[in-house]
Amino acid sequence: MKYEIKGAPLPVAICSLDAGESLKTEKGAMSWMSGNMQMETNAGGGLGKMFSRAISGESIFQNIYTSQGGPGMIAFASSFPGNILAMEVSANRSIIAQKTAFLASETSVNMEVFFQKKLGAGFFGGEGFIMQKFTGDGIVFLEIDGSIVEYNLAPGETMIIDTGHLAVMDSTVSIDIQNVKGVGNVLFGGEGLFNTKLTGPGHVWLQTMPVPAVASSLSPYLIKSN
Repeated sequence: MKYEIKGAPLPVAICSLDAGESLKTEKGAMSWMSGNMQMETNAGGGLGKMFSRAISGESIFQNIYTSQGGPGMIAFASSFPGNILAMEVSANRSIIAQKTAFLASETSVNMEVFFQKKLGAGFFGGEGFIMQKFTGDGIVFLEIDGSIVEYNLAPGETMIIDTGHLAVMDSTVSIDIQNVKGVGNVLFGGEGLFNTKLTGPGHVWLQTMPVPAVASSLSPYLIKSN
């Protein structure tokens, strides 16, 4: 498979497949494709994987697109202004992403639910108790809100981030929460009660425009109907 990502800030991943190659996608992710692409919808691995996808925010069904009789093309557009990341996973590297990040992947990539080991990080860290973990061997395409800023954390190195800005991290990075200190800071600082704490080693991808933050910013300007 070959691919290119075009069109920021509303990007699209355009994938070129050889005959017989397949991609699996989130429900409704396909934007356009060549006429020889064949779609098959299935539950992708039985009840266990259906349940994992459902509780991680994805549809319980997946679409498999296969190029028939020769080279084919298929495109997946982002649903929100931001970026599409093409991430490679392997036996030596798995990644963890925010819930609902999955857009498409090679069929050799597996998605499973990732539970925060520490309940505090899950309930108060802003990323939710449930995230998505990708393993296997191949490319996965992930939707990211806004622009991306990357950091590489050394072993034991920490970073404090505001709620919702964590997009993707290596599975070697640990996540926890850190409470905002000082009553005045909590009441008047506008940062809430908790921040997310990341500890290396590993690479992290931070997003600049989380959807919940955008919704919160726009809500005062929206006309409320009675």
